[in-house]
Amino acid sequence: MIADFGRAADDYSRHRAGFPDAFFARIAAKGLIYAGARLLDLGTGTGSIARGMARRGCETFALDLAPQLLSQARQLNRDADARSAYFVAAAEQCPIASGSFNVVTAGQCWHWFDGPRTAREAARILVPGGWIIIAHFDWLPRTGNVVAATEALITQHNPAWALGGGDGFYPEWLNHLGDAGFVHLETFSFDLDVTYTHEDWRGRVRASAGVAATLAAPQVLDFDNDMRRLLRDAFPADPLEVPHRVFAALGRNRPRA
Repeated sequence: MIADFGRAADDYSRHRAGFPDAFFARIAAKGLIYAGARLLDLGTGTGSIARGMARRGCETFALDLAPQLLSQARQLNRDADARSAYFVAAAEQCPIASGSFNVVTAGQCWHWFDGPRTAREAARILVPGGWIIIAHFDWLPRTGNVVAATEALITQHNPAWALGGGDGFYPEWLNHLGDAGFVHLETFSFDLDVTYTHEDWRGRVRASAGVAATLAAPQVLDFDNDMRRLLRDAFPADPLEVPHRVFAALGRNRPRA
């Protein structure tokens, strides 16, 4: 399945919840983000991580393959009075000099990359002793909840979609980092509920890989109509409290001997 999130840029910008403040607090407590740190965000999308890091004093740069998403990121930055420099590029081959950044981040995107190759590229562009932070912020399907019902509906409309049923943990990322020479590997995770109105949940789901990023416009409309009926009939509470999990894998670029 090839996903083009540029086709979902408006919904992505308006309805997808960005990484929560608690995520940035965890990173800050580890001393990995600080005023003046040079940071590159890979696969930035609409810039959730880049914007959060910029608001905490980092000198932030970000890349993505979808110009439509970067356009939304720039507008969200203006609204938040945050600054980041954006450019179109692939995470696996960054047009950036070696040793240019103190921190590399990748949020909600590593599964779309060639992970081992991207980890090697991150090691190249980081200074010795710099850090990489790979993070996800996933909804959680649980028996009978709105996420499980939503995933079943996505699969009904798009049988090629195979990203459902996840638990929000990604231990394989540590192998990518270790093989690329990163040391002091560690992970953290925590769960929280995210509040979505029915309208926002429909927009959030349209912006997922299984819907607007892969289906044709008439199919997206059919899906959204079914999603609206599902919420009305099976989950009438509005707003919804949707369980999510933050997971992050961290590694330090090998310092100079």
